[in-house]
Amino acid sequence: MGNDKENNIADSRMLEEINNFYRERERIRDAIGKIGGIQYSKADTVVNILFIILVVGFFSVELVFKPLPTTVSIEIGVFLVSMKIVWMIHANQKFNHFVFWVLNSLEFRMNTATHMLEYLEKKIDLLQK
Repeated sequence: MGNDKENNIADSRMLEEINNFYRERERIRDAIGKIGGIQYSKADTVVNILFIILVVGFFSVELVFKPLPTTVSIEIGVFLVSMKIVWMIHANQKFNHFVFWVLNSLEFRMNTATHMLEYLEKKIDLLQK
């Protein structure tokens, strides 16, 4: 009967750890989405739409009305594309920083678990002797 009680306690601890894992996984997904990971933030969507409207609108006006010389139009187009590339590099840098932070955190946790395991192994060896 004592063995069943121990099994129930172990099962409840395991379920609690699984639930903690799922909660942390969702928290990490949300954080990655906020900084430019898989999900796009509202700011990214607004910048993308604004960029598309500017580029398509500018080139449409230039093709129909030709208000500026061709070289100026090309320079403005290159400038707009360059600004978009800078925005993408910035978003990628934020994401890479977050990935580094997550990996560093995981390494710290693994090192802590390794030290704890080594400590427990030493204690078990002492108890067995």
